[in-house]
Order: sequence, then C-alpha cells, then structure tokens
Amino acid sequence: MKKPLALLLALSMSLSLAACGGGGTTESKAPEESKAADPAPAQSQAAEPSGEKVTINVIAAQYGQNTNAWYDDFVKEFNDTYPDINLVLEVVSWADIYTVVNTRIANGNAPDVLNIDVFADYQADDLLVPIKEVVSDETYAKLYPAFLEESNVDGTIWAIPDLASARAMYYNKDILDAAGVTEIPTTWDELKAACEKIKAYDANIYPWGVDMTTDEGQACFAYYTWNNGGGFTDADGNWILNCDANVEAVEYAIDLVNSGLTNTDPANDNRYTLQDMFGAGQLAMMIGPNSIPTYVEANGYSVNYGFGAIPTNGGNPSVSAGVMDRFMCFKKDGRTDAEVEAIKTFFDFFYEDERYNEWVLMEGFLPATEAGGEALAAADPAQAPWVDIIGSCKFYPVAKAEWADVKQGVIDVEQQALLGGDVRELLDNLQAEIAG
Repeated sequence: MKKPLALLLALSMSLSLAACGGGGTTESKAPEESKAADPAPAQSQAAEPSGEKVTINVIAAQYGQNTNAWYDDFVKEFNDTYPDINLVLEVVSWADIYTVVNTRIANGNAPDVLNIDVFADYQADDLLVPIKEVVSDETYAKLYPAFLEESNVDGTIWAIPDLASARAMYYNKDILDAAGVTEIPTTWDELKAACEKIKAYDANIYPWGVDMTTDEGQACFAYYTWNNGGGFTDADGNWILNCDANVEAVEYAIDLVNSGLTNTDPANDNRYTLQDMFGAGQLAMMIGPNSIPTYVEANGYSVNYGFGAIPTNGGNPSVSAGVMDRFMCFKKDGRTDAEVEAIKTFFDFFYEDERYNEWVLMEGFLPATEAGGEALAAADPAQAPWVDIIGSCKFYPVAKAEWADVKQGVIDVEQQALLGGDVRELLDNLQAEIAG
C-alpha cells in the first residue's frame, strides 16, 4: 500500500462515488452540508426482549446531506432489532459539535459514545474508556491496524476510526486548457504561474481555492507545510510550529491570496463554498477530499475535472493529508455489564460489512475496515488508488493532548496573517504557547 502518491493519482484521473452520510433519532444543529469478521447477530429479526432495557446515548457528527436520514433509519432498525436496548442518537453539525460535547461534559452529561475527530484532550482528562473494553474482538479485528495506531497513547488504543478521507488537487480541465496551462502544476512555482495565466484569461474565475476557515484551516496549514518539508511535529514528536519551512509555507499561501490568485475571502469560504465554486466553473483548482465528485454530482454540477498530486516545494515529495474521525466511549459511574454489552452491540451493528460499506460510500469517504477497502475497490476500480493513498498519507497529530489548541492556533495564525500579521511572529507566539 506504499505506492508513490503521484503514481497512484495518475492511475485514476476521474472518479464517481455513490452517496454517503447519515442521521439518526437526531437533532441537526446547523443546515445540512453536501466530512473480516462475523456480522452482528440476527439483524433480519428482532431479538426477544429479556426484560432488562438499557439506554445508550450517542452523539454523531453530521457529514453531509444524507447523514440525518441515514442515522434515522439506523436507529429505527437497531431499536427494532434489539428491543432490550434504547439507542438515543443525536446528529450535530461540525460547526457546533465541540461546543455541544464540551457543554455536556461540563454538566456531567457526557454521551456514552461520541463520533468526532479529536480524542487526546478527553483522554488526557481521564474521561475515556480504553476502546477495546467496549468493542467486540470481531469488530475490532475488522479495522486497519494503522488507523487504530492513530489513537494510541502509551500503548492503549482509546478510539476506533469510523471513516477516513484523503486529499488531492482537483482542476478544471476546460479552464486550464483555455488559459493555456499545458502542464498540471506539481510545484509551487508552477502553481503560481498557472494561476497567473488563468487570471489573465478570465478575471472572473478564481484560479486557486484557499480555505482558512475554522472548518478546515488546519488542513490548509498541513497542505502547505507538509509539502515544504515542515509540519506540526518533528520525527520525535516535538512541536515545530515556527520552523522556517512552516513560515515560508504560510507566507506562500498568503501571497497567493494577496496577489488576487484565490477566492477573495479565505477566512469564510469553507470547503463546501469552494466545492460549489469548483462545480459551477468559478474556481479552476483546489485541494479537496476524494468525496468531491460525489458532492459535485449530488448538487447538479457538471465539470470536466481531473486530479493530481498536491503541489510541493523545494524538491520535497508530495504529501496527501489524511483525515480520520473516530468513535470513543466516555467513562460513566455505575455503568452496568448490560450497558457495556449494549455499546458493543451498537458497534457490531454499525460495522456490519454491508451496512458500514453503505455508510462510507454515501458521501464518498474512504473505509476504515479492510473489508470496506476491498468492497470499494471491487465496486469501482477507479477508487482503488484512493484506498492505497489513505495508507500512505500523513495524519494530524491528534494523539497529542495539545492538538485541539494547535488546531485552533494555526487557524488563528492564518486568519491574522490574512489581516496583515507577521507570519513568523505569529508562529513564534504559537510555538511558545504550545511548547513553552
């Protein structure tokens, strides 16, 4: 699975994915956005009640247009199948989920199970249960070991992946052809030159998409720093937020904005805004997840696109950013054995092969189970390269307790730099705040 990214991307220059998403007995907090073992027992028939009914509470993130409806069906089927268990599941938008969860925790009302991206701050505060205590051996064995290791702290796995995505550079073939961009840019110099040609061709088209919002600003930081030999940490896990490579990377991105080569409001134009622009032919190039084709199709756009490696600088290899979200279980005073078994049943039900594959494919994400990867590649051979990419890209250092502060910190640096702040000074201050 360690094939070079450029080769993998070259193997598949177009893709189309089925829809994916979810919802449950749910409450949406924001407008909808367009983020090998035995299956669970006897799901075609409801189990006979034993007389002891337990309730488990789950908070799940809203990934897309289908999330709420998918989870609505999931919860109904689960509760019909397991009458001894009352599954209460709430879907919350990414914009609100951190506030909702932290408020619940502060009020002593944490959910049993949470689906979110970060976990280390909760683990550091001794709020989580080691995940193997609430996941069956059969379901645990389905998951990619490398994904599990992303939730390893001091030899204990604290969360399991629910899905993943990888990033690449998408481009509008027709716009690039019309602007005279004959080679797909692979370096920063080539990227800026291509942007200048596109701007000269049609000033109404944004050449390059930049998302420095609170939604994806940390991804933007990763795209440029990782592809300049920098990043969040060094090989020993030490924070290097203010290293020279990172300063140069952020300054390069800000220069693209200040040169008029990007969308005009990167602090507010999130990934969905950029994807709408790309689908409508208003944006020529952007970095985005493998789910973009699904989004474009679902929203009625028609665009002649290709995708390739993320441009890099200084001879560094191109790096794709991997994003993985998780399920985790909070501690609960007096949790009974029946409640533990109910949580295990929830995970068995969710990761049942056919159901899980449907979940992942709905919004065009990548699976976190080996069976899911095999099913994706078999269903659409064009997707096989993405399955390989996810095994070789970099992930955020979410296992470090400081990650939540770093994530917000780099977004603040970018947004202050957009307003004219000095990048080196901003990163020096962030490094001092995080590492001392």
